[in-house]
Amino acid sequence: MGIAPTPRPHPTRSSGLSVALAWKHDHMRLISAVSLAAIFLLSLFFVLLYGTSFKTVTLVVDGKAQQIHTHQFDVSHLLKEQAVTVGEHDRISRDAAALIKDGDTITVAHAIPIMVAVDGKTEKAYVTSRNVRDALDELQITLNPDDKVYPAAGGVLNAYETLRVVRVSKVIEEKEEITPFATVKTADAKLAKGKVRTIREGVTGISVHKIEKIFEDGKLTRIKVLETTQKQKAVPQVVAVGTMKPVTVLSASSPVVKEVSKNGITFGVKQILKNVTLTAYHAGIESTGKSEGDPEYGITYTGTHVQEGRTIAVDPKVIPLGWWVYIEGIGFRRAEDIGSGVKGKWIDIYYEDGDYADRFGMKKGATVYVIGPVKPT
Repeated sequence: MGIAPTPRPHPTRSSGLSVALAWKHDHMRLISAVSLAAIFLLSLFFVLLYGTSFKTVTLVVDGKAQQIHTHQFDVSHLLKEQAVTVGEHDRISRDAAALIKDGDTITVAHAIPIMVAVDGKTEKAYVTSRNVRDALDELQITLNPDDKVYPAAGGVLNAYETLRVVRVSKVIEEKEEITPFATVKTADAKLAKGKVRTIREGVTGISVHKIEKIFEDGKLTRIKVLETTQKQKAVPQVVAVGTMKPVTVLSASSPVVKEVSKNGITFGVKQILKNVTLTAYHAGIESTGKSEGDPEYGITYTGTHVQEGRTIAVDPKVIPLGWWVYIEGIGFRRAEDIGSGVKGKWIDIYYEDGDYADRFGMKKGATVYVIGPVKPT
């Protein structure tokens, strides 16, 4: 049998922890020095880092600008630091997560609620622009040249105010208008009073108006005349209006209208003629167209022979033939003759002397009393 060898004892080894503790114990002073140096360097790093993060930015909120000195790194923390809230409809010039650097400008525009009335609809909207023109651009509302906007384009919007756009359209048309003709009246002494005779027919005129119709939101609000031209000129109507007074037809049965006394004789008259024209004639060729030797020479229309102091020529429609009259300033005369020029209130008195008849001339304004077929005595 073999003899088992006797085990030899192994040397004792120190553990790693024991070694570390021993080393720490032996080098405690060195460890403390290194730790203090590390802390110093780390503190210096943070101081330098903190100093380099300090920056100046311009913050514009609703148009009001202010310079901010901050250590914040991004936009969201800067706004939080400055207590600036941003809603759903507000606008920021930079993304909230964007980093900021010295000299940056951050713009915040808070939206306000308004009512927008346009194209037949009224809706709620949010705008950040307070200027009406800018708000229209923001809402992408395009104005036509003639459209109206309330408040005015240069005005300012307030919260909950209504921004109203009125669409204006214009239509140009032509319209004809009839112009009535005028009536021109002329006096006609040969026409009985109250009678009217048309001398020339009138023609209506035609005018063409170029008009502009203005519509606001589809409703006609105004009509404006741009131009007027004359298509057809109006021609006035000309009428004659009678001025001749109607002549009263006298007869033996006509009543006596007045008793008159002339040259000591009182007589009744059936009519008094005012403003009678007096002329004179003689039996010669100058007045009657007949000369001595002519069978009709000196013979009146009624068949009597002319006689000075008795015979006169009259208009039978005014003074009946065979009737006696009294001519103021002349005396009693008898209507025995007529004349082509003796019309109306006109009396031609017979005289033997042709020269005297020519010199007699024309006397107007005489008063004549119409008596009847019997001469007063």
